[in-house]
Amino acid sequence: MPDTSVLTPDPPGLPMPWLPVSKVLTIDSRGEFFVRHHQHADPSAPTVLLLHGWTASSDLQFFTAYQALAAVCSFVGIDHRGHGRGLRTPADFTLEDCADDAAAVVRALGISGVTTIGYSMGGPISMLLARRHPDLVTGMIAQATALEWNGTLRERLQWRFLPLMGSVLRSRVAGRFMKRFLEKMLADGHSLNHLVPWLRGESQRADIGAVTQAGKALGQYDATSWASSLGIPAAMLITTNDRLVLPRKQRALATALGAQTREIATDHLAPWEAPDQFASLTVELLSMVTASPES
Repeated sequence: MPDTSVLTPDPPGLPMPWLPVSKVLTIDSRGEFFVRHHQHADPSAPTVLLLHGWTASSDLQFFTAYQALAAVCSFVGIDHRGHGRGLRTPADFTLEDCADDAAAVVRALGISGVTTIGYSMGGPISMLLARRHPDLVTGMIAQATALEWNGTLRERLQWRFLPLMGSVLRSRVAGRFMKRFLEKMLADGHSLNHLVPWLRGESQRADIGAVTQAGKALGQYDATSWASSLGIPAAMLITTNDRLVLPRKQRALATALGAQTREIATDHLAPWEAPDQFASLTVELLSMVTASPES
């Protein structure tokens, strides 16, 4: 049996968003996993598994939707290997391992089935989870993600320069860049401006070596031959101004999954750029995927 430790709430100090209870699960043969776990009062409410994107964490990716989701469902958010407070391991990062980690966490919590919400890199992890553990996944919501990540010359060059990016991220330059980026993106008047110090701190939790390996794994991912065979209810949020995952590639994934779609006019960081709209659309997509066939 796994050992489950419930952590106390994060200490007061910097302004912080609302965060659900955190736990550390120790799972035999896999290791320790940091998760956020919210249990809805209604036992018939759906359970959602939150799978964050590259360089992020569950909190960084989904904190703007946590409260909206808490009102309608139970959910589990996991930090992937090397990301946030996620598992540290000498093993090379693979998306398949992340999918198996997620399956182990779901089973350790005694959950029989989940609807996944996979943002960016979380999309491939979500699809691999459904493919490798079909008994656990009852529905899927993909957000700002794609069938494959290496179909253009720009993408192939982008992944090729990852080792250089890893060196930059280890330097002091990264901290200064993140500060300027956040202050520009979340300028005075933005609803998240008061959270910039918290966001800076959370963004520095990652293991840069693992994150660099994750980028390489993402650059090799290609589900074009099998995504359409998953055969589960699906929906997708398309970020129409996205410069990292082009909208046409997102729409190709939606077609392959047979997904209902909603659009949001943001670049790749929709949860930060348009937090209220992101939260409401995420809940709307969840209602589409979990609706009974006769409704």
